[in-house]
Amino acid sequence: MSKKTARHIVSLSGGKDSAAMAVYLRDRVPQAEYVFCDTDKELPETYEYLTRLEAYLGKRVTVLTHGGRDFDHWLTMYGGYLPSPKMRWCTKHLKLHPFERFVGDSEAISYVGIRADEDREGLLSHLPNLRTVFPFREDGITKRDVYQILEDAGLGLPAYYRWRSRSGCYFCFFQQKIEWVGLLENHPGWFEKACNYEGRNPLTGTAFYWTDESLRDLSRPERVAAIKAEFARRQEADTMRPGNRKLMEILADGLDDGSGADACLICHL
Repeated sequence: MSKKTARHIVSLSGGKDSAAMAVYLRDRVPQAEYVFCDTDKELPETYEYLTRLEAYLGKRVTVLTHGGRDFDHWLTMYGGYLPSPKMRWCTKHLKLHPFERFVGDSEAISYVGIRADEDREGLLSHLPNLRTVFPFREDGITKRDVYQILEDAGLGLPAYYRWRSRSGCYFCFFQQKIEWVGLLENHPGWFEKACNYEGRNPLTGTAFYWTDESLRDLSRPERVAAIKAEFARRQEADTMRPGNRKLMEILADGLDDGSGADACLICHL
């Protein structure tokens, strides 16, 4: 594949790593196209951050949509079974397929923001005409560098990092319980919508929840208090880590327990 004739595509998730990669590549790959796959289930903070990123890049971010077959359509097609780490149909239909339609038959290079300090592969497109490159991994860029890139650009972190460790839909099944509490407290309407997706299969009686307990149970005051107490213990341990860290790092790292190591890259970078 000729690097000169290929399209250069940077996928944005609304998260810190893909945003930092866009900043990092702005002058290195001036012909880059920036895209965002919109599921219609994103947090408002995500859209706000993408608008700020557009201003910095000086280019429009192309918004890719699901073409009318939204999450609820696919939920029906899958018999009411919610997506999960073992069955990521939401990523396939709402993120990966729109991206592949955008690429089409053209030769293209896809830039993915896996850092040098990460050991993961995740879910990526395998189009034969698409070559995937990892500039952060190749150039030794780590999480600490990502924070610095965003700070130097004047962007900082998306606002949801105050209570959430990754981008993605408001009901993402990769969320920790403290993040579900964050959704409850920051966006109670979205939390209620996530609750309404839970239930039981009328044929089998099997319960299906976003986590290992129902969100209704998770939202009980005593359960919220217990989740917060456990998170506080984790934070206290985190403050004992060596090295001088900036506030933006502490906010993001305090929520990141590594549980998203296998998360869908096109959603969460």
